[in-house]
Amino acid sequence: MAIPYQQLSADALDGILEDFVTREGTDYGDYDYSLADKKAHVLAQLQRGDATLLFDPNSLTCHIEMTRTLRRQGWSGEQDE
Repeated sequence: MAIPYQQLSADALDGILEDFVTREGTDYGDYDYSLADKKAHVLAQLQRGDATLLFDPNSLTCHIEMTRTLRRQGWSGEQDE
């Protein structure tokens, strides 16, 4: 289910962003970015609507996915899916 990132506290959003950018397998190519830069990049994607914050009520986990990928998979963009 998609959740508006704006409804989260600053601390909760920061924790989700940090968890996301530090996950194993995150690849930034030949560039070295600071943790703050990585979080700012993902936050900007959320703000533009290029990325979507998802919550899985079964596992009680959050994930961030590119919106275009979700739409290719048939997601309509509704917040309560």
